[in-house]
Amino acid sequence: MNTPHRARFSSWLALALALAVGLSPGRAQERQIHGLTFGMPTAQVTEEAYDGPPVVGEFVTLAPELAKLPPGNRTHDVRFDIIDQEIEVAEGIRYHAWTFGGSVPGPVLHLREGDRVRFTMKNRSAEVVSVTEPTPDDASPFLRSLAALDPQKAKPMAYPMPHAMDFHAATVAMNDKWRIIHPDETIRFEWVANYPGIFLYHCGSSPVFQHMSMGQYGVVVVSPKEGYPTDSEIDREYVIIQSEFYLKPSDVEGIYDLDYDAALRKEATVVAFNGHQASFISRPLVAKPGERVRLYVHNVGPTGTSSFHVIGTIFDRVYYEGNPANEMRGMQTVLLGASNGAVVEFILPEAGSYAFVDHEFADAAKGAVGKIVTDPKAPNTDRAGHVH
Repeated sequence: MNTPHRARFSSWLALALALAVGLSPGRAQERQIHGLTFGMPTAQVTEEAYDGPPVVGEFVTLAPELAKLPPGNRTHDVRFDIIDQEIEVAEGIRYHAWTFGGSVPGPVLHLREGDRVRFTMKNRSAEVVSVTEPTPDDASPFLRSLAALDPQKAKPMAYPMPHAMDFHAATVAMNDKWRIIHPDETIRFEWVANYPGIFLYHCGSSPVFQHMSMGQYGVVVVSPKEGYPTDSEIDREYVIIQSEFYLKPSDVEGIYDLDYDAALRKEATVVAFNGHQASFISRPLVAKPGERVRLYVHNVGPTGTSSFHVIGTIFDRVYYEGNPANEMRGMQTVLLGASNGAVVEFILPEAGSYAFVDHEFADAAKGAVGKIVTDPKAPNTDRAGHVH
């Protein structure tokens, strides 16, 4: 059975299993357990006549940027539609990707512990949807940045497939919220960010390995309700997402397809930060000498590990998985398995350039390299990493 047919069969199988488990209609009984909120409404699947912006959300950004959250808790209305794009993941290497919102990785969603998300997602894989054209100002910071920067030189495509969403930050029944939706279907569900951290989201359609390898993933940053102990000391903050691409040439020169067999052998072609080998070479991160920098680092995988290291400094604070209770100090390298993340902090001691790498150097050789450049003339920030 070839890969597309295998994927369709597995998707239908997963749907049959979900239906066999059974879904309770109506609204679940919301309840508090030890200060955590559980019992969300049943997900709703409809056929929605929507052709608007594929990403909507006030606190949804394109990595490495992270939206600034006002004080207090809130409810977020968020939309990530599924669209196909041909993207560049390295110079001369273009790839037909399945995406959340038009890029790989997908949008960064910033929440505060205790926030509620009202999530909408339409499967628009049968449509040709552009992400390089101007979008309404009220859509999302993500789409504005994507249209302005076009970091992967995206071209819209269509390839109808069943898809789903799995938020690792959510505590809900998978057979309800992560159910498969088919082209032109829309799913809506709610969840509450009960735990702080940096969390993966990805397509939950079977085989998950294939859907992730095709590009369907991103991160949710859930800031602790009381903040991190070092918040007042932070000058800049950025989001860095590591992932792997398994590629083989297609029949079209310069266009690559998923090499599923290489993926099973864990033989990546490209290992990238934020979706492109040159993400932080052509556009390095910027800070001033002596500033304290916070990085929200996540290793998507979908299979490999990451040994994250910044050359020339020490992580004097590390919050493993982004939880302030998991604090470590004085670390040279942070080991991240597939779907692990960490918040790392350090001081840039003097003027110069600081490379960051996956210290598993086979991955660095395949592209997991970036740099931070210190510039005394860099724009000032508000000590939370946000330029003004």
